[in-house]
Amino acid sequence: MWRRPAITWGLFAHPEASLAALGDVAGREVLELGCGTAYLSGWLARAGARVVALDLSPAQLATARRCQRTIGPAFGLVEADGAVLPVRDAAVDIVVSEYGVAPWCDPDRWLAEAARVLRPDGRLVFLTSSVLAAMCVPAEGGVAGDRLLRGPADLRPVAWPGGGVEHHPSHGEWIALLGAHGFTVEALHELTPPAGEDDHAYYEIVSAAWAARWPAEDLWVARRQAK
Repeated sequence: MWRRPAITWGLFAHPEASLAALGDVAGREVLELGCGTAYLSGWLARAGARVVALDLSPAQLATARRCQRTIGPAFGLVEADGAVLPVRDAAVDIVVSEYGVAPWCDPDRWLAEAARVLRPDGRLVFLTSSVLAAMCVPAEGGVAGDRLLRGPADLRPVAWPGGGVEHHPSHGEWIALLGAHGFTVEALHELTPPAGEDDHAYYEIVSAAWAARWPAEDLWVARRQAK
């Protein structure tokens, strides 16, 4: 992922160039929440952004540092909770997260922190699984099928085998949550794969055929309202 020449989104690599979710990042202060191996931050840094990437996992951050050393460029990597940010108020222009925080953290907590650290008119961009995908995954985990197995009320939160807990607000709930924390929604991209796309090599929550029928991922773009 670090070696891809341009930013893409989601399971089926939708080009940022066609979605324009982030806008021009050159010279912008960008904070990534739940960065994992930080490939997204690597792309942003190569595009000229001033990036700091946060994650709770020391192992993920160690992998990110190895990628920085072998591929580059260098940028800040910090071990931190996406809902308790070690960042001063109104310090960044863009907060971004590709799955890193939206499914795993109580939305009221992390949205409050994102709003706090963003400057007025700053941008929030986050990717998460679609509500429909979460409704169709069996209780024991695995690949989404073509039947609804739970309703919206069962998704905040939903517990998976092995102790995993995820939050999947409906579109209406996301809009209300974002508004309550001082954001205005600018775009919602419901991502589907291009025709003929193969299944993802290792993420198995949905097949390419399933995602071609129903959006499997939601990419949200919101603006921090000026006070």
